Amino acid sequence: MKNLPLNPEIFIKNRERFVSRMQKSSIAIFVSHDEVPSNGDAIYRYKTNSDLYWLSGVTQEDSMIILFPDNPDPKYREVLVLVRPNELKEKWDGKRLRMKEAQETSGMKTIVWLDSLDGLLQPWIHLADTIYLDTNENDRKASLVRTRDYRFVDEMKSRYPLHRYERAAKIMKELRGIKTALEIEVMQTAIDITENTFRRLLKFIRPGVMEYEIEAEIVHSFLSQRAAGEAYGSIIASGDRARTLHYVSNNQECKDGELILMDFGAEYGGYCADLTRTVPVNGKFTRRQKTVYNACLHLHDYAKSLLKPGISIVAYTDKIGDEATQQFLKIGLLKKSDVKNEDPENRAYRKYLYHGISHHLGIDVHDLGTRTEPIKPGMVFTIEPGIYIEEEQIGIRIENNVWITKNGNKDLMKNIPITAEDIEALMKK
Repeated sequence: MKNLPLNPEIFIKNRERFVSRMQKSSIAIFVSHDEVPSNGDAIYRYKTNSDLYWLSGVTQEDSMIILFPDNPDPKYREVLVLVRPNELKEKWDGKRLRMKEAQETSGMKTIVWLDSLDGLLQPWIHLADTIYLDTNENDRKASLVRTRDYRFVDEMKSRYPLHRYERAAKIMKELRGIKTALEIEVMQTAIDITENTFRRLLKFIRPGVMEYEIEAEIVHSFLSQRAAGEAYGSIIASGDRARTLHYVSNNQECKDGELILMDFGAEYGGYCADLTRTVPVNGKFTRRQKTVYNACLHLHDYAKSLLKPGISIVAYTDKIGDEATQQFLKIGLLKKSDVKNEDPENRAYRKYLYHGISHHLGIDVHDLGTRTEPIKPGMVFTIEPGIYIEEEQIGIRIENNVWITKNGNKDLMKNIPITAEDIEALMKK
C-alpha cells in the first residue's frame, strides 16, 4: 500500500472485539479473496477480503487469519497465515511480506507459512467444538460467483462434518459498523486528502473542460497524497448526466451554464471517504440553480440534525421525505394536489429524490452495518440528499461523512466548502 504505516493497535483492538464475541471452545478462520482473472493472462488489481483486512491490516493474497482463544498453546491463539516468499514469483510480481513486516503491520506475533498449515490446523480443529467461517453478507451483494470464502466453507464442512458452524459475518456486521477512534483517524486522513483534491478542482473547472480531465486531476491528486487511489469509480457528471446516479462514462464536455456533479473519495490505509459536491461549470450559479441547490443543502442540514443515536434509517428516511415534500412544494416541483393524491408506497417527492439518504461507510464504501435497528454511537454514515429535475436537465447532490457519537454526530467533512457562496468565491479565485 502507498500509505504510511498504520498503528497496529487498530487491528489488535479489532481482533479483541471479535474474540470477545466467540463461543467457548471455538475457532474462527478467515481467508483472503481470489486473484480474479481478467482477459488473456491478466488479472484484476488485487483487493483483499475486507474482514481479513479489518482484523490484520494485511492486503496480500493467499492469507488467512485463525483465532482460537482457547488453544492450550498460547502461541497459537491468534495466527496470521501467509504465502512463503518465493524468489521467482517476486521477480515477476514484487516483494511479499516477511515475518517481521507482517508482525509490525498486524500486531500478531505468530506467523505461519501457508504450505505448513495443514499439519497445525487439523489438531486445532479437533480441539474446538465450534468453527466460525466468514462469507460476504453485505446486503447489497450482487455477484453470484462462488468466491473463495464460500468454497472454503464447502471444504471445511466436507472435512469436518460433525462440528458446529457459526457465521462470522453476523458478528462482523455488528462490529465493523461501530468504528473505533483509531479507525476514525485513518478515515479522517482519507477525507482530508479528498478535501485537498476538491479545493484543487475548484481552481481547475471551467467551460470546455472534459469530464475525464477532471477525473484525471482527482486520481493525480489522490496518488500524490499517498492514497491508494479512488475508493470507487469517480462520478463526474455535467449537465443532464447528473441525473444518472452511477454515471461513470466521464467522457463529455462541461459547458458554460451547466452544473457539474462530482461524487468521489480517496481510499487511504484501507478506509474510504465519500464526497459529493455540485458546482457551476463557469463558477457562478444562476438564480434557479442556487434556489435548487439551497433546497438540497437545507435537506442535507436537516438530515444531519436527525442522524443521532436511537433513530433507525427507515424512520430517518421517512422524516426526510416529509421535509423534501415541503421543500419541493416551495421551489415549485410539486403541487399540493400531487401530495394529496400521492401513493404512500411511492410518494410524490420520489420523482425528484429517488435514492436513499445515508449508508454506512468504512473499509467498504457501502460498509457493513444495520439498516433496521437503531443507530448506535461509533457508526459512520454518509448524508447525501439530491434533487434531480428531468424537465430542467439538472441534478444536484450534496454529501458529507459523519461519525455518530453519544451526543449527536461529528461532521468529518466540516472543513470542505459546501455553501453556494463559498464555492463561488473559491472558483472566482
